[in-house]
Amino acid sequence: MFYLIENTLKECLAEDCIKNERPYVAILTPEEWSRGQSLFDMGIDLEPLTAEIHNTKAEANIDSLTGTFSIPDRNDITGDDLQFAFALDERGVVFIDEGNTAQQIVSEVRRTKRWRMPGLARFLYDFLNNIINGDLALMEKYEKELEAIERELLNGEDKMSLTRLNEIRGDVLDLRTHYEQLIDMGEVLEENENGFFAAENVRYFRLFTNRVERHKDIAAAMRDYTVQIRDLYQSQLDIKQNRIMTILTVVTTIFMPLTLIVGWYGMNFRYMPELNWKLGYPAVIAVSVLIAVGLLVYFKKKKWL
Repeated sequence: MFYLIENTLKECLAEDCIKNERPYVAILTPEEWSRGQSLFDMGIDLEPLTAEIHNTKAEANIDSLTGTFSIPDRNDITGDDLQFAFALDERGVVFIDEGNTAQQIVSEVRRTKRWRMPGLARFLYDFLNNIINGDLALMEKYEKELEAIERELLNGEDKMSLTRLNEIRGDVLDLRTHYEQLIDMGEVLEENENGFFAAENVRYFRLFTNRVERHKDIAAAMRDYTVQIRDLYQSQLDIKQNRIMTILTVVTTIFMPLTLIVGWYGMNFRYMPELNWKLGYPAVIAVSVLIAVGLLVYFKKKKWL
C-alpha cells in the first residue's frame, strides 16, 4: 500500500509516491522491498527478517534512518511481539512488514487524523502515538485488579492465588521495557542527525518522548505496587503461621504438667499412698482440669490466645 501525506493519508500508486513532491508512506512485504528498494533510493541494503527483530530501535545512516519495531500484543503482552522494520529519509517512510501490523496502525491514523500542517514528522508522531494509545486504560484496568487482590488479602482470603498477580507483573515489566525502547527511538528522531525534519517539527518527537516517559513512570509504579502486594501476602502468611505456632505452644504448655502427672503416677511404686486412696482417681482428674483451666485463664490475660 502507498499513501501521500496531504491533509490526510491519500492512497496512491507506487509511481505517485516516487515522483510526487509530497512526502509518502509505503507498506511493503520483505519480498516487495527486496525487489523494489532501489526505487526509493535510500542508499541502504536492508533485508529485514522477522526472526531477527528483537526490539524497537532506530539507527541513523548516511542517507537514511532505519530501525525495527517489536510491539507487545496488548491482548497477550507476554506472548510473541508484533514485529516489522522501517526505513525513511526526507521524502518518506517505508514500512517492511510480513504481517499487517503496520497496515493496521497506518489505517487507524488515516481514519482518525486530519492535519492542518501535514508532513512526515507529524505522520510519524501520530503513528508512534497510535502504538501506545489505550495503554493508560490498560494500566487503569491492572490497577483495579491489583486493588481487588489487595482487598482480598486484607480481608483474610486464604485461597487467593498469586497467579494473576504474577501475570500482571510480567505484563507491566514487558511494557516498561517497550517504553524504554520507544524513548530511545524518540530521542534518535528528535536528534535529527540527517536533517530529514524541519527544525520546528522536531518538537513532535519531544512531545512523544515525554508522553512515553510518563507511561514508563506509571508502569514502574505499577510494578512497585505488585511488589508491595506480594510483600503483604507474605506478611499475612507470616501472621497466620505465627498464630498457629502460638496455639501449638499454648497447647504444649498446657499438657506439659498433665504429662508430668501421668508420668508420675505411671511409675506404680509399691508405697505410693494415692494408689489405694478411693478419691485418688477423681482427685487427679480435678487437679488436671484445674491446671488446664488455670493456664487457659492465664494465657487469656496475657493475650496469647
